[in-house]
Amino acid sequence: CISNTDWECCVVFNKCKICFFLASGGLVQSCGHIIPESPVLALGSNFTALCILNESCLDFGNIYASQIIWKIKNRVVPKEQYHEINRTVSSVTFNDTSSLATPLTCNILADGQIEQNIYGITVTVGLAPEKPKNLSCIVHQVSRFTYVMTCTWNPGRHTFLDTQFRLRYSWPEEIFPDCIPKDVNNSCTITDIQFFVNTEIWVEATNALGKAESDPLVVDPIDIVKPLSPQNVSVSSGVLPTVLKLSWENWISDAVMTLKFNIRYRIVGDTNWMEVPSEDTASPRTSFSVQGLRPYTEYVFSIRCMKEDGVGYWSDWSEEKTGITTEDEPSKGPPIWRIIDKSHSPASWTVHLIWKALKPFEANGVILQYEVTVRDKSSLSTPVKKYNVTSTNHTLQLPEGTYEVTLIARNSVGASPPSVLLIPASNSKAPVKNLRTLPKHDKLWVGWTAPNSYVLKYVIEWCLVSSSSDCIIEWQIALGDVQGVELKGIKPFKCYLITVYPLYADGQGSGQSVKAYLKQDRPSKGPTVQTKKVGKAEAVLTWNHLTVEEQNGFIRNYTILYKTIDGNETVVTVDPSKTEYTLSSLTSDTLYTVRMMASTDNGSRTGPDFTFTTQKFGKGEIEAIVVPVCLAFLLIVLLGVLFCFNKRDLIKKHIWPIVPDPSKSNIAQWSPQVPAKHNFNSKDQMYPEGSFTDVSVVEIEADDKKSFSEQDLKPFDLLKKEKSTSEGHSSGIGGSSCMSSPRQSVSDSDEGETTQNTSSTVQYSTVVLNGYRDQTPVQVFSRSESTQPLLDSEERPEDHAGAADSPAQRQQYFRQNGGQDEINTDRPCFERTKQITHANEGDLVGFVQLQISGQSSQPLGLGMEKNTQEASLSNVLQTCTEGQTVRPETVEENPLSVDEMPKSYLPQTVRQGGYMPQ
Repeated sequence: CISNTDWECCVVFNKCKICFFLASGGLVQSCGHIIPESPVLALGSNFTALCILNESCLDFGNIYASQIIWKIKNRVVPKEQYHEINRTVSSVTFNDTSSLATPLTCNILADGQIEQNIYGITVTVGLAPEKPKNLSCIVHQVSRFTYVMTCTWNPGRHTFLDTQFRLRYSWPEEIFPDCIPKDVNNSCTITDIQFFVNTEIWVEATNALGKAESDPLVVDPIDIVKPLSPQNVSVSSGVLPTVLKLSWENWISDAVMTLKFNIRYRIVGDTNWMEVPSEDTASPRTSFSVQGLRPYTEYVFSIRCMKEDGVGYWSDWSEEKTGITTEDEPSKGPPIWRIIDKSHSPASWTVHLIWKALKPFEANGVILQYEVTVRDKSSLSTPVKKYNVTSTNHTLQLPEGTYEVTLIARNSVGASPPSVLLIPASNSKAPVKNLRTLPKHDKLWVGWTAPNSYVLKYVIEWCLVSSSSDCIIEWQIALGDVQGVELKGIKPFKCYLITVYPLYADGQGSGQSVKAYLKQDRPSKGPTVQTKKVGKAEAVLTWNHLTVEEQNGFIRNYTILYKTIDGNETVVTVDPSKTEYTLSSLTSDTLYTVRMMASTDNGSRTGPDFTFTTQKFGKGEIEAIVVPVCLAFLLIVLLGVLFCFNKRDLIKKHIWPIVPDPSKSNIAQWSPQVPAKHNFNSKDQMYPEGSFTDVSVVEIEADDKKSFSEQDLKPFDLLKKEKSTSEGHSSGIGGSSCMSSPRQSVSDSDEGETTQNTSSTVQYSTVVLNGYRDQTPVQVFSRSESTQPLLDSEERPEDHAGAADSPAQRQQYFRQNGGQDEINTDRPCFERTKQITHANEGDLVGFVQLQISGQSSQPLGLGMEKNTQEASLSNVLQTCTEGQTVRPETVEENPLSVDEMPKSYLPQTVRQGGYMPQ
């Protein structure tokens, strides 16, 4: 930038804004400088810097020392640290350089406003080198005849400065070139060394703040040699099954040094090494026989060496080599145990013999077979049974008793010592006491208190408890002097059943069992709760135990949590053995939400929510309401029945109105003024055979009355008059038509107007037959179209006639009458054949009067016997629908005499098998 003068400029250099001016001759000259220039300072020391202004700048730029500002990394130094020496020199002092940073610049305010950089320096802060310590050297054998020496040391603290290290060595009369480390500051390797000469070795460290040297090391390089490990190692089996021979080669000449050796070995698969005693291998050699090994066991060997006198360093271990010893007889018999199954029959046992395979160092070879011997100790006469088995189990069927089982394992060399198991008839000996378990180092420790009697050994059984499979037993044997063992292979969060049996010389104690976990966790799921019974103020909850796989530990308690929709939650703790609990003091007709939590020693798990609603009424409340209501209803019904019984006449009057008795009507009281001269006591007297004569029937059309003479129509006029007279004495007998239609009565009008239908009001009619020739008329009854029940006199007309008909004859009468109705239902009434006796005109008028007065189509008459079957009546006048005609028909029959005629105007038709009144 250009200032107010043309010759003065400022530029930025090295992050500093530097002002300069053009001096005479065209040279560029700074307006000032700082002393000292780029100092190296000790960390924590005092430091003072001076900024000196050039006189030329004072004359042309009007700047002075009082305007100087000091900065550290663009941070202004407090003015308390400034000191103005004169108008051109200003100093700044730092009491502790640990807070000093770079760059340190001298700045000035031009014209009191514009800040410009005058000069800047780089300040380096660090430490002087410390004295190197722990100098050591080692001579490495690179090949059979090549050696190098490597020395290492401790360089000391970090100096924050560029520090150089040099490894220097010399003989008493000769100094060798320095060894300068590459890329490191704590080691250096010398390739030119000489044995059997003492050499002085030391380290020198130098930087800007000083110089330091280590203590000298004086050593003969032969005493610090690390030789190469033995080469070409081989292993071979010896004559004995417990010996292996090692051979190797040494790569250092005996002229240079003599060696001693160290041999180590281990069983394949094992991590623990064993070593041959050092005194056995302290002399120079190239082979060695290792003794005390296990037969038929594979071993791994390795060898190292060093200077015989022990001065110097051990070589690295040689390459590992393996070898296997030869077979020997098994060192011990297999551990044996039994499982007795008495479920099929208590008197017969199923004995499962099980034993463990010998370990390799116990088998001492390949086991070819096992020999099992069973001896019955309760019966000495029973022969000994022997079995050869290749597996590790055998099943026997034995009767109840005491047995001794012997087991021998055999390989190619020989047999093992026998293992003996006593199977007593009962476990009557003392059991162990205080059986307990404790997790220890990822293993489950099982402890117990020994019985008072001497115990040979203990058998520990355990199995994984499962809800879906049988318990598979595992077992091990412990010596009689121990009171605890560690079980291996136990899984966490699984339940195990552990049983301990003490074995005595003469028997076996009963087993003591306990369940245990190696580690516990909270349950995998919570219980699912349901309601068994819900009442008004209580609810019975039920749930199932979690399966042993879901428990993950011992369930210590169940917790029931229940609440209403807007209420507080209530907590109830339940014993873990329970599967049912009753909640009490609940609110009726209320929705509850309940859930259940199962807890172990390591946590809890809650099951799903379940809702239920309490009942509105409690037990017996509904019965208390319903029973009184029912009793009240029954009481009301009973009172109603009693009332109806007392008021039965009134009720009968309203429900079943009184039916007029035809026998008490005017027509029933009407009779000719002729005293009765005859008493018909039988149908034979009423209708003697041959009482009817020939009857002529004339068919008259309703519209053709003019074709007849007045003499011919006189009977009909008399009929009309008689009708008018009989209406005064009738009880309202109505007419009827064919097909059960309302009847039409004969009218005085020529148009034949229909009369009112009275079939619904007239239930019964009484028909009075005119007496013939001063004879007493016979009074009979006919049934009308009413639906009311018949009167007794109507059902039994013979009672009124004075006849003594039998029940069979009455039944035949009604049956024939009913049959007639069914047969003639669909036939027009004017097509029916009627018969009437020849009589005088007075009789005919009486008969017609009877027809018009009665107007009934129901049967009317008395019973007749079978010998009158062929007598019939015809040409009966009936009132039908207008337009119908009466066809005359003539029926030829044997005529009856006048004296034999029945004294009645009732028209009757005689049919085969009886009669049917029309």
